[in-house]
Amino acid sequence: MLLRFAADALLVLHLAFILFALCGAVLALRWPSVVRVHLPAAVWAIGIELTGAICPLTYLENALRVRAGQQGYADGFIEHYLLPLIYPAGLTPAVQYVLAGVVLGVNLLLYAWLWRRRGARR
Repeated sequence: MLLRFAADALLVLHLAFILFALCGAVLALRWPSVVRVHLPAAVWAIGIELTGAICPLTYLENALRVRAGQQGYADGFIEHYLLPLIYPAGLTPAVQYVLAGVVLGVNLLLYAWLWRRRGARR
């Protein structure tokens, strides 16, 4: 039971990391030092998508699920609602390139907006 909880918690952490990599620049409005953590996270996410690599969090989550005696992602709220967001069906290299482009594009727009807003304050 504890291992399954750990796997579910890791899945939520994984989703949070993805959301942070995608939109973390918004947090820099309130806390400018977030940029130092966000930029490497965004670069990592873009790199994972462009190379088709699998995030280490995925390996850890799967190992926890196996040790918990699970065969896959079935039943339960976490598996039903969050897994399709992180592991969409039909994930191909072409789709991963599009996802990398989305992460890059969103971040470029957010940072351009932040840079412009910061320039307007000065």
